[in-house]
Amino acid sequence: MFIKCDVTNAGDLSAAFGKHVDTYGGLDICINCAGIAIKTLVYDDRSDGTSTWRHAVNVNLVAVIDGTRIASQIMRSGKKPGVIINIGSAAGLYPMNFDPIYSGTKAGVVMFTRSLAPLKRHGIRVNVLCPEFVQTNMAEQLSRRIIDVTGGYIKMEDIVNGTFELIKDESKAGACLWITKRRGMEYWPTPEEQRKYMLNLPKSKRMLTQNTFSTVQTPEFYEKIVVHTLSHNFRDATRLERVRLRLPVEPHNALVKIIYAGVNASDVNFSAGRYFSGGAKETAARLPLDAGFEAVGIVASVGDSVNHIKVGSPVALMTFGAYSEFTQVPAKHLLPVPRPDPEVVAMLTSGLTASIALEKAGQMASGQVVLVTAAAGGTGQFAVQLAKLAGNKVVATCGGKSKAAVLSSLGVDRVINYQNEKIKDVLKKEFPRGADIIYESVGGEMFDLCLNALAVHGRLIVIGMISQYQGEHGWKPRNYTGLCDKILAKSQTVYAHLWQDHLDKLFDLYASGKLKVSLDPKKFVGVASAPDAVEYLHSGKSVGKVVVCIDPSYSQTLAKL
Repeated sequence: MFIKCDVTNAGDLSAAFGKHVDTYGGLDICINCAGIAIKTLVYDDRSDGTSTWRHAVNVNLVAVIDGTRIASQIMRSGKKPGVIINIGSAAGLYPMNFDPIYSGTKAGVVMFTRSLAPLKRHGIRVNVLCPEFVQTNMAEQLSRRIIDVTGGYIKMEDIVNGTFELIKDESKAGACLWITKRRGMEYWPTPEEQRKYMLNLPKSKRMLTQNTFSTVQTPEFYEKIVVHTLSHNFRDATRLERVRLRLPVEPHNALVKIIYAGVNASDVNFSAGRYFSGGAKETAARLPLDAGFEAVGIVASVGDSVNHIKVGSPVALMTFGAYSEFTQVPAKHLLPVPRPDPEVVAMLTSGLTASIALEKAGQMASGQVVLVTAAAGGTGQFAVQLAKLAGNKVVATCGGKSKAAVLSSLGVDRVINYQNEKIKDVLKKEFPRGADIIYESVGGEMFDLCLNALAVHGRLIVIGMISQYQGEHGWKPRNYTGLCDKILAKSQTVYAHLWQDHLDKLFDLYASGKLKVSLDPKKFVGVASAPDAVEYLHSGKSVGKVVVCIDPSYSQTLAKL
């Protein structure tokens, strides 16, 4: 149905919406797309602007505001969820000197839309799409030189895909999706940019999604795994200790009851003292050390100075001491989460490593070839999915049919099972140009192979060397004279300020069904099972994230909830 309508005429616009509702009985999706350019620069315009810049403001901005107003009122009156997509422009994100009015009105559309995020409470999500130049009649009037500077026209298909992304992703409200030929699709502004001006956003956002559980009973004693001697053999280096729970909690700390703890390949490096500066004597002087890097649980008690988090709140933590029934940590280090589920554990070290590494170190865009080694592991599963979601061709290596099947189910374009075929031969034959991004965690000969398979201007992200962690001497330089070790050691920038934003992003993708979280099916129950879990991870048999269930009684309660 087509209705001819002057969108600057409030009566016409309202009547058009009315005709739609009368015909179809409601409104689920509304796309407000209005935009005209003016050839005369506003500062050269001698008229009153009625047919030039004032008209452009009414079409580009006022009509979009009115269309959003009418659509949202129809959706709210029907008490049904709905989605409104406003079409902005990249000209609303950065100045367009040859048409300041177009740039200004589109910037107004962007900020107007982003300010409507609270409508999500009424079931209405309003988002804005900001493409660069599409080959339309309006764009063809511009100088080709301007188009070429931005990389050329983007496909109409990209606009359609971006629109459907904003419609289907139920986590998006007040979101701005920027589409360019150069970088593909990305959300604007970035979380770090947003943090510069948004007041108390992390706190308010977390409180909206946070559940609170009943008060946690604190025992007199609890159990934990401690490193008592330095060794790459985790079992030999650790022991189970029963210690008294110290109360009250220190003023700025929180006591957390651990429900699930994550197992990492680098647990054996920690037990060998590889993450502490100084010599062997200085590291040995630190003993005993609380083992385990990551966990989810419930806040059992807080110190007097803690007011941003409550008892009973589900939280995640990435500090030493996760292999424990209880742990006391600075409250500022806790990350609020919707639920203390094992899937959230997988999102911590494993998921955040992949998300931040690909975005920051890999500068990942779309249309690239991304190679992920040990791809069926805890962090590899996230790397392949995030790369696919960004619109890339993903190549993944693994060992075994079951692992290959998991990777295929995650949408990997080419799975290389090194038990059946040689990785080097496949890469050379099928990807002769090389990989634009390589996410490498194996080390040794695999590192050498990846270095040779890197495309011109490619990025090699070293996130570990699991093949070198075990053994009498543990992590030891190979025939590349420590190059891999040096690269890993040089990644000294800690992106701790990005943890919450990337964790929220991962959980949103998981909750919307866009991201799968693979947990290894083998069960490890109780703190004492941590050494078994570490050895299992290093056996090469694991598929997905290996998790220890510290308290099965609470996990059963969570399952019922």
